[in-house]
Amino acid sequence: MPEDRPGPRRQAHDDAHGDARDELARVVREHAGRLTACLVRVLGDFAAAEDVVADAVETALRRWPAEGVPDHPDAWLLTVARRRGIDVLRRQANYRDKLARLRWPPQPDPDDRLKLIFTCCHPALPREAQIALTLRTVCGLTTAQIAAALVVGESAVAQRISRAKRKIAAAGIPYRIPGDTELPDRLDQVLTVVYLLFNEGYLTTAGDRPQAAHLADDAEWLAAQLAWLMPKQPEVLGLLALVRLHQARAAARFTSAGDLVPLRDQDRSRWDHAAIGEAIGLLERAATAKRPGPHQVRAAIVACHAEAPTWDDTDWAQILVLYDILLALAPSPVHRLHRAVAVHHAPPPRGGPSNALAALDALSAADRRILERYPLYHATRAELLRAVGDNDAARTADQHALAQTRNPAQQTLLRHRLDQPLT
Repeated sequence: MPEDRPGPRRQAHDDAHGDARDELARVVREHAGRLTACLVRVLGDFAAAEDVVADAVETALRRWPAEGVPDHPDAWLLTVARRRGIDVLRRQANYRDKLARLRWPPQPDPDDRLKLIFTCCHPALPREAQIALTLRTVCGLTTAQIAAALVVGESAVAQRISRAKRKIAAAGIPYRIPGDTELPDRLDQVLTVVYLLFNEGYLTTAGDRPQAAHLADDAEWLAAQLAWLMPKQPEVLGLLALVRLHQARAAARFTSAGDLVPLRDQDRSRWDHAAIGEAIGLLERAATAKRPGPHQVRAAIVACHAEAPTWDDTDWAQILVLYDILLALAPSPVHRLHRAVAVHHAPPPRGGPSNALAALDALSAADRRILERYPLYHATRAELLRAVGDNDAARTADQHALAQTRNPAQQTLLRHRLDQPLT
């Protein structure tokens, strides 16, 4: 046997170590936010709760490979975190009462994660820091995933999170859902966090799977909780409608092999049309408030796709109008990119690939710098260039897209494009 090849025992050890790390990663992704929220409620200290959770994760990293993954890994983490929290609580006179409240799952307060989101989205923090901190602490996204979601560098994300944590500790920001008068200063950021969390679950930027269904489900649960708390807030209803419209076609988005199925090619009989109808009902409820916002408009765009019996029946002219409204409400380079896609498919005189390519070429230098990190920008340019007959430039754009994405389903789709002979 060659010396650089592990023997059976070593290989079994490595496999067990890898399995333990994979399981720990899953548990942290799915439960760290709930665990941190539970501990913040009991400890009353944001930084201390994070430290306690981090200690528990570090202990698991040391012990699980040797001892095996416990039957209830989330409860195991809480038990270890509970022990780590004793030293914190002993400095408080009522620590025994507080310690008794450290149970898993957290009882009886189902709003812990919402409270933690609103804490992270306090107006005393810069908006960019609010979103980055919440995605990291409450939602369990990695720095790389957050950077991809925000289309910024990883170092910038890390700095935002560090500054936000220091600000929370220094300012003594309270852990609670704010009152009605305080909501307008925080709600937009909270909704943005839930929206970005859903996007990461819907088409993930990390790992070896094309989607992270638990993140998408978490986002839907959080959006539903917000709608229950604030049933008259139209943007809350709009976000819930948006998430549910996307979720309604989940069964048709991937092949059995995990390959991405473009919207044009999806089997629409597999969509959940009852769920689509209910989501559109939410959107209609939101519209009665006559306070349009970005999430409502995004949901209306997705509803246009969901209501079309076939790709050819899609009302692209209406979608283009909705993107114009969205850009007026929330101008951003990503929205300009998506509008170009709508221009591509819209009828003349506004539509067509040449007009769409011109729209992308007209983006500012600042917008292009941001979108250089975004795989869809390059993939869209490739599709448009191919449509106008510039196959060489299209191939280069697809290569840029492939270099930017970490999603395996996107990579497979792009490699398939690159393997096609030039015509």
